[in-house]
Amino acid sequence: MVRDSVQLSTFSNFVYTVGSGRYLTAGVLYFTEAVHLPAGQVGLGLGIAGAIALAVGIVVGHLADVCGARGVYAATLVVQALATAGFLLADGFWLFVLAVCATAGAKAAGLAARSPLIRHYGGDRPQEFRPVVAGPRWSALRDGPYILLTALDGIMAIQFKVLTVAIPLWLVGATSAPHWLISGTMLTGTVIVVACQVRASRSIDSPKAGGNAYRRAGVAFLVSCSMISLAAGVPAWAAAMLLITAVVIHTVGELWHSAAGFEVSFALAPQHATGQYLGVFGLGAGLAEALGPGLLIALCITWGRPGWYVVGAMFALTGLVAPLAVRWAQRSQHTRQIHLEAREEVQAA
Repeated sequence: MVRDSVQLSTFSNFVYTVGSGRYLTAGVLYFTEAVHLPAGQVGLGLGIAGAIALAVGIVVGHLADVCGARGVYAATLVVQALATAGFLLADGFWLFVLAVCATAGAKAAGLAARSPLIRHYGGDRPQEFRPVVAGPRWSALRDGPYILLTALDGIMAIQFKVLTVAIPLWLVGATSAPHWLISGTMLTGTVIVVACQVRASRSIDSPKAGGNAYRRAGVAFLVSCSMISLAAGVPAWAAAMLLITAVVIHTVGELWHSAAGFEVSFALAPQHATGQYLGVFGLGAGLAEALGPGLLIALCITWGRPGWYVVGAMFALTGLVAPLAVRWAQRSQHTRQIHLEAREEVQAA
C-alpha cells in the first residue's frame, strides 16, 4: 500500500510540475504582452502575491501537522487550480492581483502541507499523519539559526525568478535574440533538471554537504548572470549562444540550490514539527516571491547590465554565508537535543 501511495504521489507531482512549467514559460509575457500590463505593475502584483504567501505557509504547515497532511494538501491543489483558471478573467491590474495572490497563497500552502507527506514516505523513520506535537506551538519561530537559513535560502530563491521573469523581459527588450528562444531556454532548463536532478542531489546527503552546495550554486548564478548581461548589444546568434549557455549554468546552480535547501530544511527540522518548520522555511520562498520580481525588474531590466552583476554578486555572497549558517544550526540542534535528553532523564527519574 505504501508503494502504491508513493507511485501515486510521484505521478501527482509529475502532473503538477508539468502544469507549473507551462505557466512559468509564458506567465509574465502573457500579462505584459496579451493583457498589456506594464512590467512594473506585473512585478508589483507578483510582489503583493508573494507577501500574502509569506503568511500562509507556516499556518498551513502547522495545520498539516495537526489535522493530517493528505487532506490539507489536496485542498491547496484544488484552490490553486481554480485560481490559475482565473487568469483568463484577469483583464486588469486588480483582477490580476487577485488571481496571483490566490495562486501564490495556495502554492505556498501546498508546499508546506506536502512536507509531512515527503517525510512520511521518504524518511528513515516513517511517522503518522497526525503526530502529537511536542514542545512550544511555534517553536520554529524561536529557532534563530533555522530562521537565518530561511532568510538565506529566500535570497537565493530569487534565482527562480531569473528564468521566469528577468530573462524573458531581457530577451524581448534588450537583446536581438529571436523571441522563440524564451521557450527554448525553458525547455533547456527543464531537460537538464529531468536528466540530472537525481545525480546532482545524490552527494548532498548531509547539512554540511548542503552548505557546500549553496556555495557552488552562488558561484554558478554569478557566472550565469554575468553572461546574461553580455547578451545585450551583440548579434542575434551571439545573444542566443550566451543566453542558452547561461541557462545551462544557471540550471546546474538551481539543482545545487534546490538539493541544498531540501537537505538542510529537513535535516535540521525536528520530526514532531516537520510541517511547522518546513512552513517557516517556506517563508524564504515567499520572500523571493514577494521581492524577487520587483527587484529583478528594477535592477536587471530598468537599470540594465550593471544590475545583472549586482544580482549575481548577491547570489555569490549568500552562497558564501550559507555554510556558516548551517554549522551554527547544527550546533544549536545538538545543544537542543542534549537538553531534551536531560529533561527526559529527569522526568523518568
